[in-house]
Amino acid sequence: MIFDNRPCALGEGALWHPLRGQLFWFDILGRRLLTRSDDGPQEWHFPEMVSAAGWVGRDALLIASETRLFRFDLATGRDTTLAALEADVPGNRSNDGRADPQGGFWIGTMGKGAEPGAGSIWRYYKGALRRLFANITISNAISFPPDGRTAQFADTAAGRVMRVALDAEGWPKGRPQVFLDLTVEGLNPDGAVVDAAGLTWLAEWGAGCVSAYAPDGSRVRSVAFDAPHTSCPAFGGDTLYCTTALQGMDNAARAACPLAGMTFMVPGVAPGQTEHQVIL
Repeated sequence: MIFDNRPCALGEGALWHPLRGQLFWFDILGRRLLTRSDDGPQEWHFPEMVSAAGWVGRDALLIASETRLFRFDLATGRDTTLAALEADVPGNRSNDGRADPQGGFWIGTMGKGAEPGAGSIWRYYKGALRRLFANITISNAISFPPDGRTAQFADTAAGRVMRVALDAEGWPKGRPQVFLDLTVEGLNPDGAVVDAAGLTWLAEWGAGCVSAYAPDGSRVRSVAFDAPHTSCPAFGGDTLYCTTALQGMDNAARAACPLAGMTFMVPGVAPGQTEHQVIL
């Protein structure tokens, strides 16, 4: 089912805002933040690429862009810079991100041309931004099981989703371990979200689906979409939303998949977690 028919060159960063009961998402290459409500569709345009967000309050988001993290006021459209994000690396941009149960915000970066090892995984927590993991090519699948003890992330180019233990304040402890190895199947892990039961719902770029994986790594089920490049899922209640992308599709592929780039919804899939609030 189509939730929003505005095609995105690179849909990403799906976020269900629990106080507003409203989905927000990004078109990274289009440099815009999108949403829709009972009043209809709405979007904001930015001077640089934006990719991911966490909610701070009813009318405030933390947004990651090419060069910074900033607080964005949905009512006024004003923004306030919180931290520079690889501003000294003009060839990089932000990509996937999500808030953790402790109130931190994890954000991945990557080269604009997906240059090998150019990106990193960062965490912003109570005013401090710290690099967690380097040598990432395409940062993705940042997600958090409900117990708050672990974090997950992927390098899409490596075909693996990693899992790392967290301390009480949400900082990684120990070395990341492989949670999902999709290399044998040739699948590309993209955005992910964990539901209330602990299943990881992973968008698989190029496969046109979001697949649910149990904590032991076994695949439980898949939900198919009429677009090949599924990019980022989110839950609003028990409804699964998913952004998609036109990136990498030639004219023939676009003609064959006319819904590509649109944002989808499937009601009654599974109870989602409430998205965590970012603590500034």
